[in-house]
Amino acid sequence: MTRYTAARTSIRTASIMVIFTLMFTSMMSLTYRATRPAIEASQFAERMRLMNEILPAGAYNNPLLDDYVELGPTPELGLDRGGRIYRARRDGEPVALIIEVVAPDGYAGRIQLAVAIDPTGRVSGVRATNHAETPGLGDYIDPRKDKERARPWINQFTGVSFQEVGEESWRVRRDGGVFDYRIGATISARAVTMATGRAARFALTHHVALFDAKAGSRLGEVTE
Repeated sequence: MTRYTAARTSIRTASIMVIFTLMFTSMMSLTYRATRPAIEASQFAERMRLMNEILPAGAYNNPLLDDYVELGPTPELGLDRGGRIYRARRDGEPVALIIEVVAPDGYAGRIQLAVAIDPTGRVSGVRATNHAETPGLGDYIDPRKDKERARPWINQFTGVSFQEVGEESWRVRRDGGVFDYRIGATISARAVTMATGRAARFALTHHVALFDAKAGSRLGEVTE
């Protein structure tokens, strides 16, 4: 009798746990479905805010976030798992490529960037999208944290042509290049500068194939 009672108790406990698990899962699913539109809208707004910081909204009139090319693993851009390149167009004509690039050698690790490059290899804008650089020292790579509000450090790349500067000079001044850096935080500046140069070179090399590719295709599929 005791064994029978214990078995019934175990079954009842297990059943209650299963019921609660199913209820919790259902509640989580309903909550996710209810909040998903708001989350997606927030993500869309943040992406567009970033895009419009490096490329004025009036410069293009295509649905920017729908016009992209997928990249597989691309070591030259620091993209171990691949990424995306967005294409800005105005009345169908190429305006700029917005390239995701990673600087693996920041002071505190990886620095993720979005770099806009026009078809001639001229930089339209650069923004750090994720980093862990030291607050108050290396985080000036983000204009929202740069103490020089009137002249943010990262804006020095805007309007600069990769072809005119040349690969050998696309460095911070301390390394013999043309770009400024902040004393005491050279590593952060060097990492961003070099990554921006790699993005500009990549855009200049592949811009025809990238603009001609079907939206949503992969770069490796472009030449097929």
